[in-house]
Amino acid sequence: MTIVNKREPLLLLLGDIVFFYVALWVTLFVRYIEVPSKDALLAHAVPFSILFFVWVVFFYIAGLYEKHTMFLRNKLPTTILNTQIINSLVAVLFFYAVPLFGIAPKTNLFIYLIVSFGLILLWRLVLFPKIFFQKKKYAAMLIGSGEELKALKHEVNENSRYGFSFVRTVDVHDLDTIDFKTDILDVVYQEGVALFVVDMKDPAVLPIVPQLYNLIFNGVQFIDKHKVYESIFDRIPLSIIGYSWFIENISSKSHIVYDTFKRIMDVFVASVLGMVSLCLYPFIAFAIWLEDRGPAIIVQERIGQGSCRFFLVKFRSMTRNEDRGGWVGETDNQITRVGAFLRKTRLDELPQLWNVLKGDMSLIGPRPDIIGNFELLSREVPYYTIRNVVKPGLSGWAQTHQDVVPHSIEETKERLAYDLYYIKNRSFILDIKIGLQTIGTLLSRVGR
Repeated sequence: MTIVNKREPLLLLLGDIVFFYVALWVTLFVRYIEVPSKDALLAHAVPFSILFFVWVVFFYIAGLYEKHTMFLRNKLPTTILNTQIINSLVAVLFFYAVPLFGIAPKTNLFIYLIVSFGLILLWRLVLFPKIFFQKKKYAAMLIGSGEELKALKHEVNENSRYGFSFVRTVDVHDLDTIDFKTDILDVVYQEGVALFVVDMKDPAVLPIVPQLYNLIFNGVQFIDKHKVYESIFDRIPLSIIGYSWFIENISSKSHIVYDTFKRIMDVFVASVLGMVSLCLYPFIAFAIWLEDRGPAIIVQERIGQGSCRFFLVKFRSMTRNEDRGGWVGETDNQITRVGAFLRKTRLDELPQLWNVLKGDMSLIGPRPDIIGNFELLSREVPYYTIRNVVKPGLSGWAQTHQDVVPHSIEETKERLAYDLYYIKNRSFILDIKIGLQTIGTLLSRVGR
């Protein structure tokens, strides 16, 4: 039994590729009003196969292979159309920049955009759900407490993509007042419950563990609630965080191969981006100066790996430099009009590529705190300093999952949950995923 179908992205990918080729065949048929010949198919298949690879990357950047793709169906048409328009522009540039294939399919690309949009939409909205998500769901029972209990119940029961649904939830604080046979055992047999999602770490569950154990012989499966929560929400539930969790899951020991290749990638990408972006510096600096005649570049003291301090360089986006910290909007230091644009497009962070080259930061990692904020959050948020076990980054897992920068202690706790997920699961694949998601976020912001 699987909670989240991990094959879903692969199945979506394979289906997209199939329909890319089907759309090409249909395009040639519509264009020439005849069944495409073998020569015509080969002439188009070779260059279009290269394009299909690039288009899949853009689909990924657009988030079309994310876990939540299936239940955000109302956004799919717009997302697919926008992505296919970008793909078509890439195709135009490709055929004119690489004139090796002897074709410049202007009309074909226009037809292909329409055909592929329709077929991909048919695949995503109709065929895929019908083929893979119309099977009978497993009945499940959830035993836990707090906001995590409510969040899991709502997420699972409101979305058809999961292979199970909760027919009953039990708050652990009510276990002393309920009758196990009537409120749990009878439900198991009446509803055919095949899965229990249980908060095994809660002491209140211990008295009923022997009775739950007997259900194993009826084929019932048990999964820890926190593992389900992490799998579905891509963050660590803070309720389980404690010293033992860190000892088990987090280590400051260097991962030699990963750290070495990550550093090589940091230097290479930062060097390329740094040289390419230098031409923007005069224009950005002039725009900042023009608004209030203030300095364009500021230097801030930030917290880095091992809680060591370093000096971060960035374009000024507020009325003055701020090292004391504080939530945006709660002090007289406000974001300027130019600064709002720079933050939206992340252009204010371009000078931080120098920090990446120096080794103070990485391209991917938790965002480094201003000294004042770090001192406050270290007091108010338990285990907050664990974020500093790895290098801070230009972008991170939290930045791609939270819509806005935290403006409160509660939002900061959520950011910590995402940062802990990254620290626990960091890898080349996760870094690449964050990088692509960051590109997608930036493109969506620029298009607004």
